[in-house]
Amino acid sequence: MKLLPPITKNLLIINVLCFVAIHVLNLHEINLKDLLGLHFFLAEHFKPFQLLTYMFIHANFEHILFNMFALWMFGRIIEQVLGSKRFLFYYLACGIGAGLIQELVQWVNYESLQHVDVARVGTKLISGQYVVQNGMAVDINYWNTVGASGAVYGILLAFGMIFPNEQIFIFPIPFPIKAKFFVIGYALIELFMTHSNDGVAHFAHLGGMLVGFIILLFWKDNNKIGGILKKIHDLFRGKPKNNFHVYRKN
Repeated sequence: MKLLPPITKNLLIINVLCFVAIHVLNLHEINLKDLLGLHFFLAEHFKPFQLLTYMFIHANFEHILFNMFALWMFGRIIEQVLGSKRFLFYYLACGIGAGLIQELVQWVNYESLQHVDVARVGTKLISGQYVVQNGMAVDINYWNTVGASGAVYGILLAFGMIFPNEQIFIFPIPFPIKAKFFVIGYALIELFMTHSNDGVAHFAHLGGMLVGFIILLFWKDNNKIGGILKKIHDLFRGKPKNNFHVYRKN
């Protein structure tokens, strides 16, 4: 941890502390996921600050393990290239942007569902806080997004754009592939999975990558990328090419 750049290190620490706090406070019947997770903006439980806090809350151990592994593996490199202040801005912007994309997708979903101020589903009376989904009344307060995945996918996108030809290993593929193909492949997988009903916010993942792409293009178009390229040269000059190992979440 001492060798990690400051923003990456502190982000790892904050995420782990929040994960521990979730389980400790659950013992006292305090639900941090409900309080700090990102609710649909038309739900009663929605608060604007959730656009920031949701990215520090994770659903389970596998969720935080995958995100923190990717943050550790790629975030430390991108922070050294961009600098700590710019990296923090990039990380938060990708996370907030991913949350906004998820809100937009939920709004489209909300509008497409059968919803009325007062309706009956079977014998159940529902109000405007509910929607009729698959023949059942669903409380929109349960539409809750958590996790740093949007910000992390933005980091993966940055790695693929800054180091497009860097060789990386992806378990269980037995041979290395270039970072640019890794990022494109992940984006296509996420796009394909948007049609699934697995409870994963795939549009938020894509949203984080989209926001990251726009930010990097903006910096490049404003000739700010020159300093970044110099840092890349200085960082890797005279050093052997690194192979980075990435393991997919099941």
